[in-house]
Amino acid sequence: MAIRNRALTLVLLGILPAHGAPAGLAASLPARKSPPQSTALIERSWQRLDAELRALDQLLPTEPEPPVGDVLSTPELPANLIRANQPAAGPIQPADTVAGPPLDLPNPQQLQAGSVASLSLEQALAIAFANSATLQAQREQVAAALASVQAAMGTYWPTISAFANGGYEGSRSTTTAKKPNDNLGFGPQFSPTGLLDSTGNPTAGPFYVPNGGSVAATSGEWGVEGGLQLNYALLDFARTPTVRAARAVLERQRNTYANQLRSLQLQVSEAYYSLQQEEQLVRVYDANLRNDLVVLQDTLDLKQAGLVPRLDVLRRRAIQAADEETLIQALADRAVARRQLAVLLNLPASVTPSPSDQIVVQPRWPLDLEASLLAAYRGNPELEAILATRTTLVQQSQATAAGLLPRLSLFANAGGSGSQTSLGDFELGGGGCCGSTALPLSTTNGWDWSVGLTFTWLLFDAGTTAGQARALTKQAAATAQQYAASRNDIRLRIEQAFFNHEASLAKLSSARRGVAAALEAFRDVRLRYLTGLDSELNLSNTQDRLINSLVRRINATVNVNITYAKLLKELLPMPRDPNAPIQPQLQISSQP
Repeated sequence: MAIRNRALTLVLLGILPAHGAPAGLAASLPARKSPPQSTALIERSWQRLDAELRALDQLLPTEPEPPVGDVLSTPELPANLIRANQPAAGPIQPADTVAGPPLDLPNPQQLQAGSVASLSLEQALAIAFANSATLQAQREQVAAALASVQAAMGTYWPTISAFANGGYEGSRSTTTAKKPNDNLGFGPQFSPTGLLDSTGNPTAGPFYVPNGGSVAATSGEWGVEGGLQLNYALLDFARTPTVRAARAVLERQRNTYANQLRSLQLQVSEAYYSLQQEEQLVRVYDANLRNDLVVLQDTLDLKQAGLVPRLDVLRRRAIQAADEETLIQALADRAVARRQLAVLLNLPASVTPSPSDQIVVQPRWPLDLEASLLAAYRGNPELEAILATRTTLVQQSQATAAGLLPRLSLFANAGGSGSQTSLGDFELGGGGCCGSTALPLSTTNGWDWSVGLTFTWLLFDAGTTAGQARALTKQAAATAQQYAASRNDIRLRIEQAFFNHEASLAKLSSARRGVAAALEAFRDVRLRYLTGLDSELNLSNTQDRLINSLVRRINATVNVNITYAKLLKELLPMPRDPNAPIQPQLQISSQP
């Protein structure tokens, strides 16, 4: 670069021609006497410079494409970039706003057959509130916390349970007498000779069992029983803190949901405003490139007429090439901004959003800094969620500590049972026995009930419960510091947004004056250049100032809207109930 700048300096001083080698220089000059010593030194310096430039050109890679023949032509843009920047086919349709299944991946047809649809900021916010996976997950968290509260409330009521069982049991058993039963003194019924038969001979009594007498039988029993059982905690010191902790968890989840609504609206607003900015920058850079072609044509005409040097044409071509690069990058930035908004809205893979709203400057923030801070602290869901977390930890600590206190419970149960027993497949041995206990079929029925109190008191657990309660208390104390940090963060965010909002409004006013002045200056310098009263260098500088002033105006406008959205995020009222409707709000009144 230093070598080329030295060569351009010599050209501008008129010492060297604008192009050509030293041999061409000697041929183009009229014959004259031997040059003085200073001219010879300059010519030798030019020869060395030309050799260095040629060596440098050999180090550069070869051009992938042939040189451009038509200086007024522009390069063809990549097809993918053109497809990603195609204009909107129309407003977005309700069917295009439905998010796909969360576990599905887009197929090639959806990615290739994409369409661009326009939508307003309010539509974008409504779609984001309906499609956001983060919000949907938080809605489920709120539902889960509500179910936990309902479960905790159930501990104030007794539990009633029913029980029943039934089945069949079979067995085979043998009963054997190891000693006769005639020595019990029960009379002749138990004697081996206590009775006489019809012939007058002695015979055994009906209940006599000789030594070794036995009986074997198979038994089967069908049985069923059932009843009701009631348990009721009359005295439980952990029950109320547990319910309060569950309610605090529900409050925290609801405030987290409201805060996520605020954050999502800010993210969507920033993405939408940024996309509007990229859209305007593409228009500005496209108009700038078109203007380059017009000015380049004017320069070529002036060059043909011999009114401007070849240097003006080369500079204009270089400016045109640089502006082409800027436009190409702006197209890429717009394509990326579109996808960023599509991701926030969780749109189907085949839909690409485009803003339909024109850039409209938000009004000045209606509140002063002190009123904004006070309104932001009042009912802030971010701070309320931290307070709910602290309440949860305090109640959990009390519930844990209640494990060291006595507990009294009432229990009661009542039920009945019935069974049927059958005996069969008898086998007698050794004279038999036990006839009075052999019942071929019998049934048994019964009813029972009970009621009582249960008293428990944990007297010693080596400090486990007390340690757990202290840990929860320390965690609750830590949330106080988290509250202070969040309070300071909120103030810093509001002050940054407030001051930047004021600065953006002031810069926008300056940018508007700058655009008007730069536009008039460009018109004047172009007319002067066409009439030969001004140089191309002033024309290029004035054009750069015009484009820069346009870009600054766009940036200032978008910054006004973004800083307004950041302030709005801290004060925006949002529902804490996931089932409540959400109405996007883009402005706030002076009385929040």
